[in-house]
Amino acid sequence: MNYASFRSNLCVMVFHLFFRLASIPAFLIWLLAAPLQAQGLLRDADLEYGLKQLATPILSAAGLSPSRVKILVVNAPSRNAFVVSNDAIFVHYGLINQMQSAAMLQAVLAHEAAHIANGHITRRMTNLASARTASGLGLALAAVAAVAGAGDAAGGIALGTQGSARARFLKHTRAEEGSADQSGIRFMASAGVDPQGMADVLDLFRGQEILAETRQDAYLRSHPLSRDRLRAVQGFVAAYGNTGTEDPSAAYWFERVKGKLNAYTRSPKWTLGRLKDSPYADVRLLREAIAEHRQSRTKQAMRAIDAAIAQRPNDPFLHDQRGQILLETRNFQAATAAYGRAVQLAPNDALLLSGYGGALLASGDIRRARSVLEKARGIDFRDGSMLRDLSVAYAKSGQNGMAALVTAERYALAGRLKDAGVHAKRAVGLLSTGAAPWQRAQDVLIASERAAKRR
Repeated sequence: MNYASFRSNLCVMVFHLFFRLASIPAFLIWLLAAPLQAQGLLRDADLEYGLKQLATPILSAAGLSPSRVKILVVNAPSRNAFVVSNDAIFVHYGLINQMQSAAMLQAVLAHEAAHIANGHITRRMTNLASARTASGLGLALAAVAAVAGAGDAAGGIALGTQGSARARFLKHTRAEEGSADQSGIRFMASAGVDPQGMADVLDLFRGQEILAETRQDAYLRSHPLSRDRLRAVQGFVAAYGNTGTEDPSAAYWFERVKGKLNAYTRSPKWTLGRLKDSPYADVRLLREAIAEHRQSRTKQAMRAIDAAIAQRPNDPFLHDQRGQILLETRNFQAATAAYGRAVQLAPNDALLLSGYGGALLASGDIRRARSVLEKARGIDFRDGSMLRDLSVAYAKSGQNGMAALVTAERYALAGRLKDAGVHAKRAVGLLSTGAAPWQRAQDVLIASERAAKRR
């Protein structure tokens, strides 16, 4: 895992704010919208890879590209999942922790994928972008869409924005829910996943539909549930029957994703008392290493992670975990070697590259650190810890203009537009006029100035 904008008391879990910053027009739309409150993502290479393994057959069955649609974990204990664009599915860690099988988690992904495949998000944006309703709803919705914008879209907003605009945007109609249920079940059947998982997910919320909306789970507030919907899902499931047998790979990655999340989001004592819950030895050892590290028992943590690596020596994410334990215990040279092995096994994973670059920086190898961090930024610029380390690497290399630019971008990603403007102005004065970095600094500066005028 890589640190982002701040460290939590969960020891090594990565919290950072997620924004899409690529087109200044999208960014300016955000600034014109109502004030938005950021909510973090839990960014971890291991978690995101595991979720991708679970999602790939579903997305392929839906006609969506698994390489384009990311599955991202929201730092929230509540039970919810949602889409705000065609490029990402967001799942609260609280919902993942409630899932009892791979099929249940895949059902959540299938349902959200159906909203994308059926054009619900695209149609909603088209219909509402011109509806300038109360509180600038149209602008707010356009901003929400930028959170996971396509391709190089560069501007954006934070997850978890509050207010009626966001709530109204995320709330699906009953017709859309019925359509997504039916399509999702079809995708599951086509992918060889037991459709019963969809019915099992809805059973988690049974009875809540009679509660006042303010007392319902977040999932029900955006995904209306009714007896008719439950009966329809049960009918679809019965019509397809159990069309698949359990996929050993899906079962493994489900246990690993859920086990790692539990190890970070529950107390170490809880984790250590339930190591035998997982049928996989390497997952048990990974969870043990995390729990021991969170209690500063480094020898025990290293013994557990080394035993996990012995089980799966070519698993880059276990080497990444080893590197993080070593880095956080200030064993910089060994951490660099561990991260280097992870990157050797997965050379294009931005989060692994970010960790490796940070370890190189801590070891004093500034030139290599800068090169690795620049590569990471080229793949995924949304990692706040990578931007922080890259700015340090630039500063130590005497490239003060680039250091100021990357610092400005990091503050912009965190929603701190005033601070971003200060550093962007400095970057503009130091960088070559008209060059691409100078233009990036100008974009942040303009955004900062627009934000100041709104105050």
